[in-house]
Amino acid sequence: MSQVALHSVNVAFGARRVLTDVTLDVPDGAILALLGASGSGKTTLLRSIAGFVDPVAGTIRAGERVLMSAQGRRPVSIPPEKRNLAMVFQHHAVWPHMSVADNVGYPLRRARVPAAQRRDRVREALTAVDLADFADRRPDTLSGGQRQRVALARAIVARPDALLLDEPFSAVDEPLRAALRLTLRRLVDTEGLTVILVTHDRDEALALADRIAVLDRGRLAQVGSPRELLERPGSPEVARFLQDATILDGSIDVDGSFHLADGPLRVPAGRIDGGVPGPTRLALIPRGLHIAPDSVGGSLPAEVEATFFGRNGSTVVCRWLGHRVSVFAATAEVAGLQPGDPVELLIDYAVAYAAGPEARRAQPVPLG
Repeated sequence: MSQVALHSVNVAFGARRVLTDVTLDVPDGAILALLGASGSGKTTLLRSIAGFVDPVAGTIRAGERVLMSAQGRRPVSIPPEKRNLAMVFQHHAVWPHMSVADNVGYPLRRARVPAAQRRDRVREALTAVDLADFADRRPDTLSGGQRQRVALARAIVARPDALLLDEPFSAVDEPLRAALRLTLRRLVDTEGLTVILVTHDRDEALALADRIAVLDRGRLAQVGSPRELLERPGSPEVARFLQDATILDGSIDVDGSFHLADGPLRVPAGRIDGGVPGPTRLALIPRGLHIAPDSVGGSLPAEVEATFFGRNGSTVVCRWLGHRVSVFAATAEVAGLQPGDPVELLIDYAVAYAAGPEARRAQPVPLG
């Protein structure tokens, strides 16, 4: 497998710019997740790497090979079939008239790999995805998750420089998705796969990826490890997208406290991560708030709008001064809450960003 590197990649469809100055490194043997809202450009970026979309500027490399370059007098664009990249789509495209082994071996047959070598590599690929005993089966006798594993085996059998995945698990039920994620993680760890994964599922990206690239309207908003993105979201947009943060406009005083622009709220400096005096956008993170049992100093009177129960806790959505605020809590603590119930919210920590078109955090501090 190889490192994949993009430098200043720009994509436009007519007069509409879809990707702007995307520079990104995907380490060899790692999973990079492309995450963002619909229309953020993540699928266009993946298709640009695969060769299905031609950028108007920039360079894309796999190892030492230049796959695409729009620089200089002689632009380079290697066709998709010659890039030595494998791609798996949302819907498993397996041929129903072929056995599992024939499906997996098809790329090798096209490449005229000798039959004996082809059988060995098909067996290795099927073993890697736990389908060694299914070689002679027909795809219509398999479950959806098993068919997607066939697609994974077919993708890796040719030993590509990188594996490109376009929401490959979204059409599979959750228990099977968990099994497929485990299969992919094991493939990366044991086979040294380099993987670029497009997903709309935040939990999937956080659970699977070594690094996450968050796209916002065609630009890279932030790139980092899952822990870095959760503890140090680089912009209000990243905080809102990844953690359902509520963004408040106001200012930070010289003493470091935040004052809301349109309401009676003051957050002491000790509860704010980052920030400098001046106009500020404050992100209220669901895990940075809690529901107080009674009215206490500094609490925010709010009203419950809805409660969503989960396996690892519950999210309580409240209305406060016209804002919708989410609070993450242990299920036992909020089990009796009903829509319309009054509650008191307390801010344990919030994340501050200097307001303005280039808003970024100042001197991020680890949260604990």
